[in-house]
Amino acid sequence: MALETKRPLLEVKDLRTQFFTQDGVVKAVNGVSFTLNEGEALGLVGESGCGKSVSALSLMRLIPQPPGRIVGGEVTFDGRDLLKLKEDDMRKVRGNDIAMIFQDPMTSLNPVLTIGRQISEALELHKGMDRGQARKRTIELLELVGIPAARSRVDDYPHQFSGGMRQRVMIAMALSCEPKLLLADEPTTALDVTIQAQILDLMADLKKRVGAAIIIITHDLGVVAEIAERVVVMYAGRKVEEAKVADLFRAPRHPYTQGLLAAVPKLGSSLDGAEAKLAEIPGVVPSLKMRIAGCVFAGRCAMARDVCRQVAPALEEKAGGHFAACHFAPRGTVAA
Repeated sequence: MALETKRPLLEVKDLRTQFFTQDGVVKAVNGVSFTLNEGEALGLVGESGCGKSVSALSLMRLIPQPPGRIVGGEVTFDGRDLLKLKEDDMRKVRGNDIAMIFQDPMTSLNPVLTIGRQISEALELHKGMDRGQARKRTIELLELVGIPAARSRVDDYPHQFSGGMRQRVMIAMALSCEPKLLLADEPTTALDVTIQAQILDLMADLKKRVGAAIIIITHDLGVVAEIAERVVVMYAGRKVEEAKVADLFRAPRHPYTQGLLAAVPKLGSSLDGAEAKLAEIPGVVPSLKMRIAGCVFAGRCAMARDVCRQVAPALEEKAGGHFAACHFAPRGTVAA
């Protein structure tokens, strides 16, 4: 029996997004490419300012103009290049085929509308439901994401919910039209660790039940390990490594990824002595306004040599399905 191969749902090729400021042009996303299959979970990882959130906003065509603009690339979703769609057609895609969970639910929810009204609006707009049908479906969605007493809480306002419950409301809103792709931008950042775990479990469970593909944007490698199957590591607006999650954690190839993993606190490490101090990556991310001749990470890399500062490394396959943009990244099987 032939193995079933999943179809690519999203193909991003050489995406370039820039912000035109008085101080110069900021190359926030500089030639990023990746694919996402139907039903797959992909992690976009990197520190603040690396371009991961701008990449997601570019996919949704939500870059503020001015000062921002998508200046190049292709974003092919379900066979259509989103960057070539008319704005009216793109509005039909947003919220319907592609939905986004934003980082801070309190700034994403309208404080003067009930949460039920905010969810039902999307159902009326995209699914053609009347108010009664939309309300019934809204209650079902709130129950799906674990809001207790959903029938009575559907008429409450955002301020009447805790942070974790507001995030659940955002997830219910994102799932309302049964999207094929769900973008989650730091969905657990503002939550305490107990609620973080609940939200991640919820997203993993919904992925199985609803079958949506997920791109989860985070700086937290623990979140990636929990929910993603494949991961793209970004640095200074570029993709520097891509691999299956297990391969990345077992044998990271790029020095930046190695630094990120080394900085994760180790459970059970000594509270005194050398192990007590967290590893850190020295220096800061280079200005995205500058033209960088060589490797974007060379200024912070302990392995950097003259060639790194002069020649930008190509993103190459170092092992099966494992890509890295580093002149000296090991090839083939690497011992863990």
